[in-house]
Amino acid sequence: MSSPIKTPGVITCKAAVAWGPGEPLVLEEVEVDPPNPMEIRVKVVCTSLCRSDVTQWESKAQPALFPRIFGHEASGIVESVGEGVNEFEVGDHVLTVFIGECKSCKHCLSGKSNICQTLGLERRGLMHSDNKTRFSIKGRPVYHYCAVSSFSEYTVVHSGCAVKISQTAPMDRICLLSCGVAAGLGAAWKVADISKGSTVVIFGLGTVGLSVAQGAKLRGASRIIGVDTNPQKYEKGKAFGVTEYINPDECNEPVQQVVKRMTDGGADFSFECVGDTGIVSTALQSCCDGWGLTVTLGVPKMRPEVSAHYALLLSGRTLKGSLFGGWKPKSDLPQLAEKYLREEIQLDDLVTHDLPFNNINEALNLMKEGKCLRCVIHLPQ
Repeated sequence: MSSPIKTPGVITCKAAVAWGPGEPLVLEEVEVDPPNPMEIRVKVVCTSLCRSDVTQWESKAQPALFPRIFGHEASGIVESVGEGVNEFEVGDHVLTVFIGECKSCKHCLSGKSNICQTLGLERRGLMHSDNKTRFSIKGRPVYHYCAVSSFSEYTVVHSGCAVKISQTAPMDRICLLSCGVAAGLGAAWKVADISKGSTVVIFGLGTVGLSVAQGAKLRGASRIIGVDTNPQKYEKGKAFGVTEYINPDECNEPVQQVVKRMTDGGADFSFECVGDTGIVSTALQSCCDGWGLTVTLGVPKMRPEVSAHYALLLSGRTLKGSLFGGWKPKSDLPQLAEKYLREEIQLDDLVTHDLPFNNINEALNLMKEGKCLRCVIHLPQ
C-alpha cells in the first residue's frame, strides 16, 4: 500500500464505500478526520464480514444512509489519539466493538446490563460524540456503520468502543471476538447460563449458532441439537459440540414437534440465531414447560415484530433477547481474548475464507450465498 497522503490532521486512504442498497462496494479515496476528544483513529488490519453488515447493506429502509462504509468486526492498531484519551497509546492493538462501555452511565454501573446509555448501538450512521461523520469524499460526508466502519484502511472510533488486546494475538483471528463469536458464547454463558447436563437446541448453525454450541459444550450440555437447512453445517457443527441435527426441509411435521419428541417434551434451552422473527416462536415452542428458556440473537431482515401465543409464556417458558451476548466489552472481552490465546475457545475453524481488501465484494457474495462462516478481509499493510 502506498503511504497515506496526510494533510494537517487528515488522512486520505482507501475505503469500500456502499453507494446504494445492495450495490457493489466501490474502493474509493476517502478523507478520514483526526480523532475528536475521547476518540482514537485506528489503522485497520483485519475485518471479518458479519451477517448484519450484509443485512443493512441490502436494506432499503428509510432514511437511506448512503454513501456508507460498513464493517464492525475488526482488529487494528491505534494510529493517533484524541484529547483526553489516556487508555490508549499509538501502536496499541485493539478490537473495535459496536457497543461501547462508558463505565459511568446507569446501565454500566448497574451490573445488570451491557446496553451503555452513552455508547449504545448507533443507528444513524454518525459518531456518538457530535452526531457527525469522520469520513468524506471530496467534501461529501460518508455515513458510518455502528460507529465503527472497518471497511476502510483507517477509521475513527470512540475510545469507549475499542478494547486493548495483547500484541501476541493474531489479528486475522482475534477480530472474530468483536461480534459474532462473543455474541454466541455470551448467549450461552451469561444470558442463558447453561447448566451441566442440559438439552439445547440451536436454530441456525452459522458463526453465532456454532459459538452458542461451543459455549454449551464447554458448560457440559448433554445434548446439543442443531437445526439448519444446510446439511454441511452439521458436519462443521460436530467440532463445536453439536450432537444431533434436524433439517427442517426434510421434516414431515413442524420442527418444534420433532424437538419435543426427541427431548421428552422440549429442550431446556433454545437459541434463535437466524434473524427470522418467525423462528422465535418455533424456538419458544421447542422449549419445555416450566423452565424452558429461549434466547434470540439474530437480526431480522424483515418483520421485526415477534408473535407468540400467550400460553407459551403462561406455561413457564421465558423469552430473552441478547445483544453481544451480554458482555460488557471493556470489562469482559480481554478475558475472552485470553481464553483464545490459551486455546480454551475456538476461533480458527470458524474462518472459511481469507481474502484481500480488493476482493471485498467476493466476500459479500459468499455470505449472501451461504458459502462461508466467517470471511476475514485483510487490509493492505
